[in-house]
Amino acid sequence: MPSEKEEKFDAMLLAIAQQHEKGVDQLLDTFFSFLARKTDYFTGSPDEKASERILMSIFNKHRNNALCEKQKADEKRRDEAMKRLQKAQKEKEADKPKLKELTDEEAEQLQKEIDMKKKDTDDLSNISRAGDNDTSPIIEEDEDDPKEKGKLKPNSGNGCDLPNYKWTQTLSDIELRIPSKAAFKLRSRDVIVNLKKKHICVGIKGQPPIVDDELQHEIKLEETTWLLEDGKTFLINIEKVNKMEWWSKLILSDPEISTKKINPEPSKLSDLEGETRSMVEKMMYDQQQKNMGLPTSDEQKKQDVLKKFMEQHPEMDFSKCKFN
Repeated sequence: MPSEKEEKFDAMLLAIAQQHEKGVDQLLDTFFSFLARKTDYFTGSPDEKASERILMSIFNKHRNNALCEKQKADEKRRDEAMKRLQKAQKEKEADKPKLKELTDEEAEQLQKEIDMKKKDTDDLSNISRAGDNDTSPIIEEDEDDPKEKGKLKPNSGNGCDLPNYKWTQTLSDIELRIPSKAAFKLRSRDVIVNLKKKHICVGIKGQPPIVDDELQHEIKLEETTWLLEDGKTFLINIEKVNKMEWWSKLILSDPEISTKKINPEPSKLSDLEGETRSMVEKMMYDQQQKNMGLPTSDEQKKQDVLKKFMEQHPEMDFSKCKFN
């Protein structure tokens, strides 16, 4: 945790950093240029390696602190994700009906019989599911914004209900539920769940995949988990890489939802961890400021720093300066 002494220059350093559009390399170049021109950092010691030792000592200190904090945050998120999954599984197990587990041979024979009965009605069944107003999302058209035309209205979980699966999302993760149409209880050896950074493939062995397509955005594989709920439903908890954007679709072949219609419940903010909650609140505030034509929090902070600097230096003429 940074101390007050470390944070007291943050506003000024932030204002300086914002002037370096090329990133950290340019910012560091400015700092070392200042040390070379205005101090004896490089030449003040007869030991030529002294400046390098000082640099690496301070660099290693802050790098180790940053890596340690990241590791703690990653472990905390993994623990929380696992606890949520375990809790959901326990709740389902408590209500699970008593079922007779079929042998592999019995399950295979039963599946063949069901497939033969459904062979002549599959096409009609697919058409019926596609036209079912109770499960299909409602198409929303925004007359004021042509880009929103034809996009779907998000479900109550800010995701989408589709014929083969349902997904919901927060800014940090996605929960995907894929029901199995198999007539027997699935076990892990019966299924295929193949997740990559930007691809998902889920299905039952020996059958066409239920989902097999490229994801809209990259995911964190090390923090993404899955389980079989009641042996009938794939429950996959996907951790987003970018926790500051809403997904408009799960996979590229999905219909697109309107992210403008997303309205996360205020009560859900209390469930987020400190850093993520702060980012969400900041994003919501900045969006509100933009809608009102007012400066965002970063723009306001920059203006405050410049105003304070001008007040501290009344001898300088800023009348001809333009601040972006």
